[in-house]
Amino acid sequence: MKKYVLAIDQGTTSSCAILFDKKGKPVCLARRGIKTFYPKPGWVEESAKDIWISVLEAITEVLEDSNVNPNEIDSIGITNQRETTVIWDKKTGQPVYNAIIWQSRQSNYLCEQRQSKKDFIFKRTGLLINPYFSASKIRFILDHIPNGQKRAEKGELLFGNIESWLIFKLTEGRVHATDVTNASRTMLLNIKDCKWDKELLKIWNIPMCILPEVHSSSSKFGYATALSCKVNIPICGAIGDQQSALFGQTCFSKGESKNTYGTGCFMLMNIGDKPMLSKNGLLTTVAWKINNKVTYALEASVFMGGATIQWLRDGLQVIKSARDSERYALKVKDTEGVYLVPAFVGLGTPYWDNDVRGAFFGLTRGTNKFHICRAALEGIAYQISDSLKVMQSETRIKLKSLKVDGGASANRFLMQFQSDILGVDVKLPVCVETTALGAAYMSGLSTGFFKDLKTISKNHKYQHIYKPKMKKADVDKKLKGWDTAVKAARTFKI
Repeated sequence: MKKYVLAIDQGTTSSCAILFDKKGKPVCLARRGIKTFYPKPGWVEESAKDIWISVLEAITEVLEDSNVNPNEIDSIGITNQRETTVIWDKKTGQPVYNAIIWQSRQSNYLCEQRQSKKDFIFKRTGLLINPYFSASKIRFILDHIPNGQKRAEKGELLFGNIESWLIFKLTEGRVHATDVTNASRTMLLNIKDCKWDKELLKIWNIPMCILPEVHSSSSKFGYATALSCKVNIPICGAIGDQQSALFGQTCFSKGESKNTYGTGCFMLMNIGDKPMLSKNGLLTTVAWKINNKVTYALEASVFMGGATIQWLRDGLQVIKSARDSERYALKVKDTEGVYLVPAFVGLGTPYWDNDVRGAFFGLTRGTNKFHICRAALEGIAYQISDSLKVMQSETRIKLKSLKVDGGASANRFLMQFQSDILGVDVKLPVCVETTALGAAYMSGLSTGFFKDLKTISKNHKYQHIYKPKMKKADVDKKLKGWDTAVKAARTFKI
């Protein structure tokens, strides 16, 4: 009897392999870090080869450390950093350019050239024209390699987001496929019929032949023959990381929401089986597709979440570890009027301002590193508050609680402040690896390892629930200061 599902969680800063049992409990985990390159200001890239190697190493380690026989593994589920773009040679399987990371702004000029098409693109894709998404990244790569467009048109090149790249490598080039959630983040998919759109492809001058085949999130993609074991484990699930976290948090009903505090922060709300287009900067995306039934979500995207804490550590060097940010923040009663707008790569929802840059406000001679750390953490929470305000207004659904996950969800100060600012309970699950768990559930549902959604829901437990404690007058005052800081940051241009 099969006992486990293997989940691959390929994120921006690391690749993780986790074995989950039938209760949705992680039994063994292995992680490998990934080096990120910043060739020019605003450019963010990684080696696609290094990503693949890191995944292989993580899988190998988890199998060795767990002493699990490959015969005991039911299937593999993959979740990934979504918009990150890879183009590779179809014949050799070698990347022709670095993977352009979702955060990168190097293709912004290509988006600006197509602003006249923004309404058409939004109606078809639910997305705003922004270098965040894959289409402009594809165009950039094809423009920056020798004979890129001609090679693509001849069918010599293949495109994929990270899940497609991993599926191709795991199946030793036999399968070139994606799932509908990742496809919905390319700006090339019509989210109403979940098919590649010829008119969108024409806008970006991208040939159809380089695109992967679109599958349901829970379906058989192929066999992982590249693994160094005698058993060919089937790949039966693929889903973008934020949708996967929504699923892993069991947000199966309309109105249920989660926020992932990863490198960026991503709040998603289940909006049911019909797409709804936002008027205030929210994105509409495919949440998942199971048994030919599509579920949609509204999404708010914050570019600097946990990355803000990394900046405190690696950039300012005011902390030695991420954990220090919580300890330092608690050493002062408040920020004494200091605000950090962490717009280091622009602002996402609801502003979508690529030109704004990070800024401190309210600094005095009395400001110290403790105030700065506290302001940085509060800056993360304020961005989520901005997103929720828009989400509740458009859906007319008042949020009762927010389910949270991701690395920074371990920061108790941040979670309590988030609860205070939002005025709702913030729920931290027992299994914080909900992104990987969502991929495991997708794969296991396809094979019958997990019976149904009701069975999955019974697995979900919480280790802590943060309840709002701050007075409304204090919340209002802080939010007013934040609004002022954001307006000032957006006004200042170099």
